Amino acid sequence: MSEQLNKTALFDMHVAAGAKMVPFAGYDMPVQYPLGVKKEHLHTRDSAGLFDVSHMGQLRLKGDGAAAALEALVPVDIIDLPSQKQRYAFFTNEEGGIMDDLMVANFGDHLFVVVNAACKEQDIAHLQAHLPKGVELEVIEDRALLALQGPKAADVLSRLQPAVANMLFMDSITIDINDIECYVSRSGYTGEDGYEISVSNDKAAELADTLTSFEEVEWIGLGARDSLRLECGLCLYGHDLDTTTTPVEASLLWGISKNRRADGERAGGFPGADIILKQIETKDVNRKRVGLVGQTKAPVREGCKLFDADDTEIGVITSGTAGPTAGKPVSMGYLRTDLAVIGTEVFAEVRGKKLAMTVEKMPFVPQRYYRG
Repeated sequence: MSEQLNKTALFDMHVAAGAKMVPFAGYDMPVQYPLGVKKEHLHTRDSAGLFDVSHMGQLRLKGDGAAAALEALVPVDIIDLPSQKQRYAFFTNEEGGIMDDLMVANFGDHLFVVVNAACKEQDIAHLQAHLPKGVELEVIEDRALLALQGPKAADVLSRLQPAVANMLFMDSITIDINDIECYVSRSGYTGEDGYEISVSNDKAAELADTLTSFEEVEWIGLGARDSLRLECGLCLYGHDLDTTTTPVEASLLWGISKNRRADGERAGGFPGADIILKQIETKDVNRKRVGLVGQTKAPVREGCKLFDADDTEIGVITSGTAGPTAGKPVSMGYLRTDLAVIGTEVFAEVRGKKLAMTVEKMPFVPQRYYRG
């Protein structure tokens, strides 16, 4: 018996739009529409794409100690997160590995947390096991999540609600759009300017219908979401990040707040802190996440092994795409630390052939977040 898949509030809209539906993290999700993955990708880079990401977990943390309680589980400054701002974070385990990456917004009277769909149940259990008395975790079951992404996203959304034009990257506010209460953050997972919009399930189709009625907006599926995020150097949990990989190995030092590092005023205090802080200090790790560009036209996909010129295995690809905007195959993966240097030539094994790749700086396509 195959498991019963969950459906988002927008399932019927996807089917009506001709989406190809696939199982993803327990949900029946649109992987592509009739436009096709490549055209959906390019449309998002050029105009505005609408993504249904309602499979993600939406949570609220309430209570006086909510910020301190969450900060004890992540190497990130949560206590001083300003009101109406959002921050990227990750849960770590006692070995310093990454359990999930997430977004945290401060809405004043509560923290709004978005976690990955595949890790949702685990993350909820992890929080429940560690939250002190007086801090309440609410799992939000009645809200959808839409992402409007691309250079024309702000123009489109500000026609419905002019105030969103004034938001900067990582601002998070509660605001009405077409008389529908929404939680809106100026952020996303494509590297483009755009917004993520949490909306009640019973109003989600109405809002999505309004947004897709604009000439600039097309529905975009999970296929293009993956190629867009990879071109912009963004990790996918369960592929580029996992419980055996530390933030230092994952080249996510930027995600560890200065005041949680060894010389910070709230140093450590998160699971695996001793291991992670020592790795930062000594730079002693065996592998690092890097960007790789193919020297041939063949895409190099997840799972391909990497070798040096002497045929010694030196790493593995964790994500790969043809790179529709980059115009060349782009991948990310893990390489032995001494070889994780820009310009290093390595060889990926693809169907028995060794294809040359070069270590290059990420992102492969410039990020275009709106910082004002």
